[in-house]
Amino acid sequence: MEQSELQALADKLDRLIARCHKLEQENAAMRELQEDWQRERAQLTHKNDLAKNKIEAMIGRLRALEQH
Repeated sequence: MEQSELQALADKLDRLIARCHKLEQENAAMRELQEDWQRERAQLTHKNDLAKNKIEAMIGRLRALEQH
């Protein structure tokens, strides 16, 4: 192999390594975003459950008042 071919191969390898590093960073950032979304979803689900329970309790009290 000639020196220029080796240099071209080394350059391609350097670009590939750089691309891999960039993809690893993007992947880590996306995983963090996914975790944030999952936490937010869990919080919203919890708030929704609390609201549902309060509404069901109100309905129960209203039905009890109707019966009197």
